[in-house]
Amino acid sequence: MRILFVRFLAAMLAAAALWLAWVVVVPVSLPATPYNVTVGPNRTLSQVARVLENDGVIRNRWVMVALSRMTGADRKVKAGLYEFSSPVAMWEILKRLAEGSPDQPSVTVIEGWTFRQFRQALARERGLEQVSAAWDEARIMAEMGATGQAAEGMFFPSTYFYTPGTSDIEVLRRAYRTMQQNLESAWNSRQTGIPYGSPYELLTMASLIEKETSKDSDRPMVSSVFANRLKIGMRLQTDPSVIYGMGERYQGRIGKEGLRRDTPYNTYTRGGLPPTPISLPGMAALQAAAHPVESRALYFVAKGKGESHFSETLDEHNAAVRQYILKKGS
Repeated sequence: MRILFVRFLAAMLAAAALWLAWVVVVPVSLPATPYNVTVGPNRTLSQVARVLENDGVIRNRWVMVALSRMTGADRKVKAGLYEFSSPVAMWEILKRLAEGSPDQPSVTVIEGWTFRQFRQALARERGLEQVSAAWDEARIMAEMGATGQAAEGMFFPSTYFYTPGTSDIEVLRRAYRTMQQNLESAWNSRQTGIPYGSPYELLTMASLIEKETSKDSDRPMVSSVFANRLKIGMRLQTDPSVIYGMGERYQGRIGKEGLRRDTPYNTYTRGGLPPTPISLPGMAALQAAAHPVESRALYFVAKGKGESHFSETLDEHNAAVRQYILKKGS
């Protein structure tokens, strides 16, 4: 009996080994030639494996995930576009991803970054020709055809693919043109009655919304609060704008002194919008600025998990602060 069990177990192990070899080593025909898969900077190897499995390029995504963790490939993947031109085995795909040499590299600009952070990301790209590294913002904007325009907010956050040898200026041009197109779209579709006299003012508001919340469902309400305040002449009192105005003085806390220190971006000491955007807003923030929810809310406070609580009166707001903020500190 024991011999039969051992033989059965050996047969099962052999079958499992054959199946695993078939999954990992035997090439799979591509659904299209060439076949491209894009690996974004925030995309995990598990997400990439799901795409590959859905496209029929690998036979089992869980095996790929396990194998990538065992070999450390999941920690080496570089963002970019990978191209395959002939039937390919799973291990070959993993090898390509782990080598970190995409056929078309990319640079990703995150929503809410400042223009300075965008330039720092460009400077880290070894495949880009660093033409503008020593240029000031004025020269860069002149190169964009926008002489005299502040650079902040004028470049759209996205992933930009490039071929090695492309100049950083070309990536900047694409980001600038994309922002112009998206801003024009948001402005042309804006709802009536919003308190902005130009696309640039809408862009500035979108940059505030971008920094105030990362939750898409809250953005139209944040937009509503700010629009309502502007309509009645109430100061915006938004901390991200104050922080932007503090520049390198900001060390993680604003404090009472920071709130009192007057700068062009201190929306506690000055009314209206700040003089320029404070970040690079994405499409959701642009659309929220153009389409605020109709409400009478004038206040909001973070209540955790990226969500906000909105109030119409100061008494309601103070109660929300006690509930969501002061309780945490007690």
